[in-house]
Amino acid sequence: MGWRRVLFFIMALALVCVASACKNVTETVEPVLPTKLSEKEMPDDDKIKIGFSMDTLEEERWLRDRDLFKAAVEALGAEVEIKAANGDDSEQILQAEKLISEGVDLLVVVPHNAEATAAIVNKAHLAGIRVISYDRLVKNSDIDLYVSFDNEKVGELQAEAITKLVPKGKYVYIGGADTDNNAHLLKKGVFNVLQPLIDKGDITVVYDQWTKNWLPENAFANMEAALAANNNQIDAVIAANDATAGKVIEALEKQGLAGKIPVAGQDAELMAAQRIVQGTQTMTVYKPIKTLAQEVAELAVRMAKGKYIDTDRKVNNGKTEVPSVLLAPIAVDKENMDETVIRDGFHTREDVYR
Repeated sequence: MGWRRVLFFIMALALVCVASACKNVTETVEPVLPTKLSEKEMPDDDKIKIGFSMDTLEEERWLRDRDLFKAAVEALGAEVEIKAANGDDSEQILQAEKLISEGVDLLVVVPHNAEATAAIVNKAHLAGIRVISYDRLVKNSDIDLYVSFDNEKVGELQAEAITKLVPKGKYVYIGGADTDNNAHLLKKGVFNVLQPLIDKGDITVVYDQWTKNWLPENAFANMEAALAANNNQIDAVIAANDATAGKVIEALEKQGLAGKIPVAGQDAELMAAQRIVQGTQTMTVYKPIKTLAQEVAELAVRMAKGKYIDTDRKVNNGKTEVPSVLLAPIAVDKENMDETVIRDGFHTREDVYR
């Protein structure tokens, strides 16, 4: 019966080898971008590195975002590498590729061009890196998370404030860059409020133009064109942000109209706050960017560690329904300046009321 023992031994050995091979295959095959990651996938004590690809640092607002985000990430024990393209699409893509090649654990993107930066998302995903869209939505891509303010609401707050002061008359709309999805959301919000009044014949929009690349000098040229086309007969102006509002007011000053025509902006920049208390700008919209930076930093570190993020809101970016976190903006004028931007420490009272 010895041959039976030999045969049994050979069969048992074969089964052990097969089981061992199967185990090895299971352990080495991992999905690049799983839809739901285990919270144990990366140990909490591993050093996380976040890449932050920014459109620009040429405006006060974005300098604040950079500093606040960096501080928030580092407070969580992670590192952050920051690059800014200053409005150059090709440069932003190249910078993002460098961050990806350096092996960041997650990429956060403030897109200059909502469409062009889809290439960044694709390249990151090929490297197994998730991407968060910061403040501005990346269009037509499988972006993993979008964190911003409710930009449509921002536009509504602007229009509500101005229509209370000017319920009838000739309006000028100075938009942002048409390559920025936020600019379209802002405009949509503005016209949510204006359109019923336009339909009634109470308001006429006599000039409506985008501001190429968000450059303030382009807003100045647009406002001069609006004034010339209407013989200075304009009753109200809504500008897409405070930088463009500042140049709108410069154009009005040249015609002796500053302070006589209500002007809305948004971002609560220091110069805008100063103009509001001086009376040349009517209002701005405060978006507590410290809250935004903190929220994105916490989410970025959690996602980089493989933790699953669930949201109760989704925003369509032309390709997919993107999980989104949308924070609430606040309308600010002379009456509530102290209770909003000053109380939060966004600006000091001494700087605003200089």
